[in-house]
Amino acid sequence: MIDFFSKDEEKRIIQTIQEAERQTSGEIRVHLEKDYEGAILGAASRTFFSLKMDRTKDRNGVLIFIVPPRKDFAIFGDQGINAAVPENFWEETKNAMQQCFRQGMFAEGVCQGVKMAGEQLKAYFPWTQGDKNELPDEISYGK
Repeated sequence: MIDFFSKDEEKRIIQTIQEAERQTSGEIRVHLEKDYEGAILGAASRTFFSLKMDRTKDRNGVLIFIVPPRKDFAIFGDQGINAAVPENFWEETKNAMQQCFRQGMFAEGVCQGVKMAGEQLKAYFPWTQGDKNELPDEISYGK
C-alpha cells in the first residue's frame, strides 16, 4: 500500500467523494499506484477497467489516477460522462488539481478534482430516487 495521504486526508477525500455522489448517479474513485508502464492515460484506463468502473448503469464513472513516486496523474472518464462534458473539461480539472499539487496541497488538489467532476456529473447525471452507490468510495491502492 502506498503511504501518501494521512488518515485525516484520506477521510476528507472520501467525504468529498460521498458528498459529490449524493447529488449524482455518477461514480468517482481515487486510485494511487506506485508505478505504471506506457502512457499514464493507458495505465489509468487499465486500472479503470480492472476496478470494474465501466459497469455503472449510465457509464458515468470517473477515475482520478495518481502515481506519487512519478509525480504524475490522470483523470479517466467513462464514455457516458465523456460524451457529456465539454471537450477540455478534464484538462481544466487537471490544471486546477495541479495548482494545488505545486503548493504541496495534495489532498486539497484531489478534493478539488472530485468536486469539479461531481459538479459535471450532477449537471448531466443528477441523482434520482432509487439511485444506488455502485462502487466503493474508499481510495484504492495498487501493488
